[in-house]
Amino acid sequence: MTKFEILEEDFFSIKKSFNFSLLKNSSVFVTGATGLLGSQILLFLDYLNRTENYSMKLFGLIRNIDKAKKVFDQSIKNITFITGDVLKLPEIPQHIDYIIHGASVTSSLDFVNKPVETIDTAINGTLNVLRFAQSKAVKSMVYLSSMEVFGITDGKGKVKESDYGYIDILSSRSSYSESKRLCECLCHSFAKEFSLPVKITRLTQTLGAGIDYNDTRVAAQFARAVIEGHDIVLKTTGATKRPVIYTSDAISAILTVLLKGTDGQSYTAANEDTFYSIRETAKMIVSEIAKDKIKLVFDIKGVPQEYAPNLNLNLNLDTRLLYTLGWSPKVGLKEAYRRMIKGMEA
Repeated sequence: MTKFEILEEDFFSIKKSFNFSLLKNSSVFVTGATGLLGSQILLFLDYLNRTENYSMKLFGLIRNIDKAKKVFDQSIKNITFITGDVLKLPEIPQHIDYIIHGASVTSSLDFVNKPVETIDTAINGTLNVLRFAQSKAVKSMVYLSSMEVFGITDGKGKVKESDYGYIDILSSRSSYSESKRLCECLCHSFAKEFSLPVKITRLTQTLGAGIDYNDTRVAAQFARAVIEGHDIVLKTTGATKRPVIYTSDAISAILTVLLKGTDGQSYTAANEDTFYSIRETAKMIVSEIAKDKIKLVFDIKGVPQEYAPNLNLNLNLDTRLLYTLGWSPKVGLKEAYRRMIKGMEA
């Protein structure tokens, strides 16, 4: 199966999970359009146009047209791409009904080495998009936030949207988590002060078909180990324990919040059944996906420079608020990795 065939299966599953008819004949603008979630949201909306005649006008903010051609393949002709940056939005004369704001610095190494750029893109970029949403009088907007806003919690129980832990503001690694917190505050403030219909989806680590083969995150490293037939090498004890979410479940969560969420509210999106440690996940991949053709090896000599870990070792997310909107995840941990690996192999 090719990556796009796997995505078509994912999109069919999303389509069955929710009634997206409010999107018919609308215009949707996505920032961060070549990122994992931004691209797949646009591809899914194009899928609805092709299979359900939704007649949506789709717009994607990108910085590199060559990358867009690679990511979108044949679908590129069905989407209007706008080359620019959230820090200086180009003139967009078209009417926009819905906005999904996903543009962000995503490399943990950049959080440490380029903290000013990380903060600037988050805060000023989001402020620009919020003001743009105001000017277009949008029907709804959703901001893509992160589990990192929770900070370091006590790790003793379920963490709901209003539970916040400690963030060291004098650490450059906090440039991402602290700026994400302020962006959520900005969104809530625009909803309260200006009645802007903006919502927030707070995402855990997302994995799935379509992830870049050379992605540096743990999930992609595990997948490459299976594909290339080499051992999984952990540089830590792998005690960090958090849930993940498969791309199709993340997309359905984001669109559910866009269409049904409460203005100014944040919704945590994760699959609670995937609450495994890194070590437990690696063992599952070795035994159940690689069928013991590779091994799990520990090489603990201190955290290498290329790692910039989130220090919250135990984040058991509570997703009940998102469930009240009618959402539920469909893809478990093993199937998520299997589908991601298929997509990376294609």
